[in-house]
Amino acid sequence: MKMLIVEDDLENQSFLRVFFKRKFDVEVCDSAETFYDRMSKKNFDIIIMDISLRGDKDGLQLTREVRADENTKDIIIVGLSAHAFQRDRENAIRAGVDVFLTKPIPNDTLFTAVRNLIKDKRGVDIGDWRKK
Repeated sequence: MKMLIVEDDLENQSFLRVFFKRKFDVEVCDSAETFYDRMSKKNFDIIIMDISLRGDKDGLQLTREVRADENTKDIIIVGLSAHAFQRDRENAIRAGVDVFLTKPIPNDTLFTAVRNLIKDKRGVDIGDWRKK
């Protein structure tokens, strides 16, 4: 399965790449510009979307665009944010994320959310995060 991580913080990028590489073919981008480049070159099964990105567009806008496009509307999107207010969650859900999680997040919680979404939406069980 192919995963796109949209995250502008280098430390978070590194962690997420290493964490998910056992189960996914992982690509990382850090802005709307690199997001469009990656999306034009590959079909992703899941996107880990940081809600607060530097630049002209944030993760909410990118999520709305993914959902509005007939070719990408069914990609699983996990919204991640350091903002934990109820309005942030509501805005992310309205934009179209499948699940909204706040940082920092325990590894088990993050992986379980991803695993459950893939199982529910694709009928595939990717197994435990500790095993290849």
